[in-house]
Amino acid sequence: MLGRHLAIRGYELFEVTTDDQRLANAKRFIVDGLASGALRPLVGKTFPLNQIVEAHRYMEENAQIGKIVVTVP
Repeated sequence: MLGRHLAIRGYELFEVTTDDQRLANAKRFIVDGLASGALRPLVGKTFPLNQIVEAHRYMEENAQIGKIVVTVP
């Protein structure tokens, strides 16, 4: 990182969501990134809503790679 002059910047949720302009910028970044394919969420496992308990147990195991998705009919 140092050789390339890269930096890591963390953000706190409320630092972005309580500022209208930052929130609008964040939304635009995400929507544009998803539309262009630059952001591709990794889905670890999908559960139907009637398996919400199993989905929560799976999340508590903290063994997944990717997002846990619950589908709503």
